Amino acid sequence: MRFKECFILILILFVLVSCSKGLKPELKDVKIAFIADAHFQDIYAKFEDAGYQGIKNTESDSYVNIRTMQSQLTSTRLFNENYFAFIAALDDIVAKGIKYVALPGDFSDDGQPVHVKGLRKILEAYAGKHGIFFFAITGNHDPAKPFTEEAGKTDFLGEGGKEQIIISSVNNLKAVVDGQLKPIITSKIKKWGYQEILNEMAPFGFYPQKEYLYWETPFSTYSYKNYNLKKAILESSLTQRIYPVGVHNFHPDASYLVEPTPGLWLLAIDANVYMSNKDLTGFSENPKDFSGASVGYNNVILQKSHLIGWVKKVADQAKQKGKILIAFSHYPMVDFNDDASEEMKVFFGADKMQLHRVPKEEVAETFADAGIQIHFGGHMHINDTGVRTTKKGNTLFNIQSPSLAAYMPAYKILSIQSNTEFEVETVVIDSATNFNSLFPLYEQEYAHLKAEKLTQVWNKDILSSKTYKILTQWHLKELLRLRFLPEDWPVAFSEIFLEASGKDLLLINSSDKVKINEQLTSEKLSLSQFETWTGFDMIYDFCRMHSADALAIPDIGETRLNQYTLVCEQLKRSDNELFQLWGIIFEKTKNGQPSNHFKIDLSSKNIEPINQ
Repeated sequence: MRFKECFILILILFVLVSCSKGLKPELKDVKIAFIADAHFQDIYAKFEDAGYQGIKNTESDSYVNIRTMQSQLTSTRLFNENYFAFIAALDDIVAKGIKYVALPGDFSDDGQPVHVKGLRKILEAYAGKHGIFFFAITGNHDPAKPFTEEAGKTDFLGEGGKEQIIISSVNNLKAVVDGQLKPIITSKIKKWGYQEILNEMAPFGFYPQKEYLYWETPFSTYSYKNYNLKKAILESSLTQRIYPVGVHNFHPDASYLVEPTPGLWLLAIDANVYMSNKDLTGFSENPKDFSGASVGYNNVILQKSHLIGWVKKVADQAKQKGKILIAFSHYPMVDFNDDASEEMKVFFGADKMQLHRVPKEEVAETFADAGIQIHFGGHMHINDTGVRTTKKGNTLFNIQSPSLAAYMPAYKILSIQSNTEFEVETVVIDSATNFNSLFPLYEQEYAHLKAEKLTQVWNKDILSSKTYKILTQWHLKELLRLRFLPEDWPVAFSEIFLEASGKDLLLINSSDKVKINEQLTSEKLSLSQFETWTGFDMIYDFCRMHSADALAIPDIGETRLNQYTLVCEQLKRSDNELFQLWGIIFEKTKNGQPSNHFKIDLSSKNIEPINQ
């Protein structure tokens, strides 16, 4: 057989093998990165319309507009250092050669013009230099309300470590007290609505681009067969992408489907729902007439039924046309508490620990039966995987991407291996260049707070953080101390549990001492090891696991986790109902689905961890 004939035969065999796996040749090495909840704030932006450039950082000889450390440590996210983490993540994505990046909402921290414009500059720079395509979808912070509203923050860091008010309208300004810095009034700190945010972020999925092979919305009238760019542009106007809210009002829907490369469909679902605060008797564009959108899919079921039909249509067409369909949105579709939500509602209260954001089982069932198999979400700032199989036999894998602005700072990578096999990897951002460059300014803030003799001041040891990841651990620990414990934890539990030693908790049932000693021997543990930690440490480690899942294990240590397992066994046998619940919640949190590095097989509906 001649060389030419051999070559043709080999080529035919290759095509046949590829077809047997159902994987298009173009998708062979396709990877998609998911960066959720970046909460980007442009710390180097200036407020030119107010003649204010910020405060000078003498260490770097630059001016910055940043929030106080106190505000960061009482919030669920960092506001300042995540700027450097975002750049680090993008650089890592470039180094890995990834060309597609999805941003599942909260890409800004309230849709302020200054931050959205700053984000666009960075994304355009990476797109232009490295050929990356970005695909964003809205979160409850972008926009915070469907329409633009006057806004601002009272907790920017000002001269001398004091708080600096920066607001968009003098009408929002309360009386200035003695010693307070003069407020800055700038239009750049408004909270933009849909129209303004989508216009600024237009190149990143929200509107059709010439590079896209296909693009549509839930309201498109054209088909895949007769698609062309001109037609898509005509139908992409936000005025045509609206749905009814009550009798008199309509809100925008930013959802879209895009095919960036042959065979891959990315389904971006806008799950923001802004419910009316009152019975509106007419049309309103007053943002105060509508609630925020933090609830997510529970309200989508109630208010956005058009999305369910569209998703089913898209999923059916993807199957018919042999497209790989990957969905992403800001909100989770599956319980993100390792199925401990019911116990948590009893322990904390249904309105605590963000339990109102847990999607009902109806959500997973609805979207799984509509055809969604893989969905990437954000919103909760946690690393988690949830799996649900419906009565009809449809399985949904919900993958929660962590936030770069909280512990554990990370992003996800989806690698397509075949039309049914996928690999998911979680990439932790441990180091971020210049992450500690603002620390000298926080030193000034701390000195000011101590001079004011305030009782609840953040722990200055946070400024000793050697890496960005360590900083986020400190953030979580201080958030627990300054906010979560006082606001969310039951007082009756905290009064007993916080200062109790591990030994006290292990020996809570005095009748079990013989059995406990046997367990300690089998686990090669000693009672003295339980004296080195307290109930506060166990609660903090619970928060680390709840946020990072198995990614937290190296930080906690296997030995400590084994100790917690023995303690949980005793707590569940306690006469104290809160202790019993705590033992159940802790164990469920420790034993969730694979979430760090794993494989998904849609044909067998299996998920398996990949050991590294």
